[in-house]
Amino acid sequence: MSRKQKASTQAAEPTAPSGAFVIHPYLKNERPENGRSPEAALAEAEGLTLAIGLKPVASWLVPVTAPTPATYIGGGKVAEAADLCAEINPAVVIFDGPLSPVQQRNLEKKMKAKVIDRTGLILEIFGDRARTREGTLQVELAHLTYQRSRLVRSWTHLERQRGGFGFLGGPGESQIETDRRLIGERISRIKAELKEVVRTRALHRTARRRVPFPIIALVGYTNAGKSTLFNALTRAEVLAEDMLFATLDPTMRALKLPGGRRAVLSDTVGFISDLPTQLVAAFRSTLEEVMEADVVLHVRDISHPDSEAQRIDVEDVLGSLGFEDERLDQVIEVWNKVDLLNPDDAAAARQRSSRSVGGQGPIAVSALTGEGLDTLKALVERRLRSDEDAVKIVVPAGDGQGLAWAYANTAVLARRDLADGRVELKLSVPADRVDLVRNRFGKRRPEGVPKTPRHRHRKLAD
Repeated sequence: MSRKQKASTQAAEPTAPSGAFVIHPYLKNERPENGRSPEAALAEAEGLTLAIGLKPVASWLVPVTAPTPATYIGGGKVAEAADLCAEINPAVVIFDGPLSPVQQRNLEKKMKAKVIDRTGLILEIFGDRARTREGTLQVELAHLTYQRSRLVRSWTHLERQRGGFGFLGGPGESQIETDRRLIGERISRIKAELKEVVRTRALHRTARRRVPFPIIALVGYTNAGKSTLFNALTRAEVLAEDMLFATLDPTMRALKLPGGRRAVLSDTVGFISDLPTQLVAAFRSTLEEVMEADVVLHVRDISHPDSEAQRIDVEDVLGSLGFEDERLDQVIEVWNKVDLLNPDDAAAARQRSSRSVGGQGPIAVSALTGEGLDTLKALVERRLRSDEDAVKIVVPAGDGQGLAWAYANTAVLARRDLADGRVELKLSVPADRVDLVRNRFGKRRPEGVPKTPRHRHRKLAD
């Protein structure tokens, strides 16, 4: 193994397995579409390893002309990796790429160590971070779907049962079929439970539509600072750490905009390059919150050297979810962590941001210091109003609940106190919620008397 290929190696005593050996293979004759360098990809793999509490004791970039069917990397590289495994005795070898069950099995035999690929690593992280019932079910579904494809002579406990050369089945084959059946039954039960979760989430979305609360969704690459921004905007206490996938379960909080209007801010799971298809499918119901959002904040870590590549990865995932190009005007790009840039780059980012306010360009912020957050909230409010109608209502005298409801749930553009105690309000309301507001206060013009009975007011206000 050359010094150039081996990014770092720390010798370890072979007596006890310790840490992880991280291998990142890359096609040496091809450049990734997102432009990420092999060194950056290896660094990300090391970060994922740290996220599950394992220290990378060795890391290695392996150029590959074409994947080898048996082991993905060539036989010579496998032999070198096996020699290093004998020297450092890692607890696990993390192969930062997709491995077939056969490739994984062959690598484990030659390296005499447990091997997991990128998909297995991300599933491990998600399994460790899931807290809610829905998150736990989604991760388990993704994990079982992944594991079911690896039951062909891939589990070590089957080795002791199969016997012979494995050409003709035997007891091990029965065990494989039993495992496959049990996994299939568990997958069916999880899918049934998730259907109920999806139904409940849909009911919650329907309930939110009855009240003019616009939805603002945070999306972005993992560790872009979404949770820190979420906390800064809503004064919540969502876990925010400098760690990949610190947040997994979606969180929603109320957000007060500058004009006094309230909105719902949703924090979602971070995206990552080569996100396992099992996870995209399993988390589709959660990510539907993004599809239903009135405004999407794409949070980027502008200080990261691969920020542009991360942007492409996030847009690819959004595209796979069905986020159409026509909805791009709903996306505001947020350049976070501007405080970490060098002075010249920070000045350039702020200059571009100042020219973009009110337009389609990025907004430079620092969720940590609070820089740019007021500008961001003002832009969100303007973006929401661009698709809204002005509605005039009259709140009856003494209807304090109705007046409070209007201020809490809409943007009040103007107010006029009438001589008889009534209050005339001019509101900014999303086009699809105009009828809701007019039904709340009566469909007549300001000079009319509201038709909605008082008990209806109280029911909606509650």
